[in-house]
Amino acid sequence: MTDYNDSTYGDRIADIYDNWYQNYDVKAVKALAELAGDGPALELGIGTGRIALPLQTHGVMVHGIDSSEKMIAQLRAKPGGDRIPVTIGDFVEVPVTGQYPLIYVPFNTIFAPLTQEEQVLCFQNAAKHLTPDGTFLTETFMPDMTRFQRNQNISLVAMDDGYLRIDTSRHDAVQQTIYSQHVAWTESGARFYPVKLRYIWPSELDLMARLAGLRLAERWGDWDKSPFTNNSSKLISLFRHA
Repeated sequence: MTDYNDSTYGDRIADIYDNWYQNYDVKAVKALAELAGDGPALELGIGTGRIALPLQTHGVMVHGIDSSEKMIAQLRAKPGGDRIPVTIGDFVEVPVTGQYPLIYVPFNTIFAPLTQEEQVLCFQNAAKHLTPDGTFLTETFMPDMTRFQRNQNISLVAMDDGYLRIDTSRHDAVQQTIYSQHVAWTESGARFYPVKLRYIWPSELDLMARLAGLRLAERWGDWDKSPFTNNSSKLISLFRHA
């Protein structure tokens, strides 16, 4: 689709997002609360508050940035959602004031900017808003090219009487981009939920951090803080001022 922009994914999926991704890792919230300390924490791409609201119950003041007003409407409708300050805008620009002991980008959201330049800019802008001992944390999947055959993939997600959901993807190895459509069919018809991303290799993440004056402090393979290994499907990277 030619009109895809930074709010397209959120605007399209907002009304069913929490049904598809309702579970959060309690270990993630615990780890983020430890890193935030007395707070506040800033979430880039806060969405419906899937992480921010549980983090708030741990006593951490959370601020957020998101480009999708429809996602933020879902956040506002939840208990406690009206107490989270949210800036509507492109999180690449980190359009906030002040400094934070924790700025975090969960659930592959650092892949949402579709160029390397934008991703580097996000690192640089985040670094400007970190306290001297603050942490910039990213959670991403480990890119796995074996998922694709001829740079394409299709997978069945859910199926029962009257409902079918599939995910389709097209991979561009040169640009490091994946264009996906989550497609849900019911008896009343089909709905399409597009998502585009540019994945980042671990070494590239580290170089982006260096360009922003940050260094890799820790890297986990999961929210239980287990080491990142050759077999890890997830990487959680913690960057601090160099």
